Amino acid sequence: MDYKKIILKPKKEESLRRFHPWIFSGAVARKDNNLYEGEVVDVYTSTNEFIAAGHYQVGSIEVRVLSFEERKIDFSFWKEKISIAYNLRKAIGVVSLVNNAYRLIHGEGDNLPGLIVDIYGDTAVMQSHSAGMHEARMEIKDALQAVLGESLQNIYYKSETTLPYKADLGAENDYILGGKDVSDIAVENNLQFHADWLKGQKTGFFVDQRENRALLERYAKDRNVLNMFCYTGGFSFYAMRGGAALVHSVDSSAKAVMLTNKNVELNFPEDSRHTAFAEDAFKYLAKTDNGKYDLIVLDPPAFAKHRGAVKNALQGYKRLNAAAMEKIDKGGILFTFSCSQVISKDMFRLAVFSAAAMTGRSVKILHQLTQPADHPVNIYHPEGEYLKGLVLYVE
Repeated sequence: MDYKKIILKPKKEESLRRFHPWIFSGAVARKDNNLYEGEVVDVYTSTNEFIAAGHYQVGSIEVRVLSFEERKIDFSFWKEKISIAYNLRKAIGVVSLVNNAYRLIHGEGDNLPGLIVDIYGDTAVMQSHSAGMHEARMEIKDALQAVLGESLQNIYYKSETTLPYKADLGAENDYILGGKDVSDIAVENNLQFHADWLKGQKTGFFVDQRENRALLERYAKDRNVLNMFCYTGGFSFYAMRGGAALVHSVDSSAKAVMLTNKNVELNFPEDSRHTAFAEDAFKYLAKTDNGKYDLIVLDPPAFAKHRGAVKNALQGYKRLNAAAMEKIDKGGILFTFSCSQVISKDMFRLAVFSAAAMTGRSVKILHQLTQPADHPVNIYHPEGEYLKGLVLYVE
């Protein structure tokens, strides 16, 4: 195989013996000359024992581990890993006639750190978060075709905003398979939606909220629902199917509001129960009458994308949740989320607790929510658990 070598400092292999998939730059004693970013390297202990193979990258995480066995990282490797991931999605039932939108590859959760693949009908949207996955994108494309067969007609590669050093790597947003007469309509739990992978956030839709949206549907009957940070309106059209009396969707982005309206129209054409507003969340809540809504959804974008932003993010979550708790009607239900990976479950819960204490209202936890099974958490990589949610009953 003749991959170049990286040698670790003494005793720096312990996390690898516990199968953690990251090697930090501080653990490296020396490495072969002329390493280029994204190439596959073999990693050895200080006693010259092979311990892992992975993608080399410049940065604090120097190697993202692909295998703890000596093997060639080629088409057969990608096909094997993608097959395992696809079989998992079939086993948990997310690949079905009533649901053709799901996450096929979830980075470290599928032992493919740096790679995200979401499926929308016959289109896969692929994102690289590492130089190595970018370098391997065409082999991965071939492996996706081999595993998914005729069910896959298009692959949209979308990594301009996800790759480090993107200018040097030649990042691109473009189709690497198909691309003609592509339908952007997908199905989730028998509801339809437009997925805007060309211009939208992430891969075009937040498939990680599928089960939480279904839970909200159960609580929506006869309620006045406010869906804050609505993005594509997922919670809104689930609330409508659940029998909500009124649904208001709010997002600061006019484009998101337009997409929400399109998605609601797909499922509930000319339904007067729904109205969408392009407004700042805090300003909208500030002018809302107390008791107007008895079901509120708070699903903001990540308030903290790195550890240095944690303190400000927690203040943001506290302020937002306090504002919603002050406005919600007696007996109201609040769905509140954080998708910031650096905010732990305990941190988020403390922020929401502090918000409740500020309002002085009696609040009970009904559900503690997380990401769905097609966003698996590798047991050796607990950092992969990023979505936290609480369903609260506010007296």
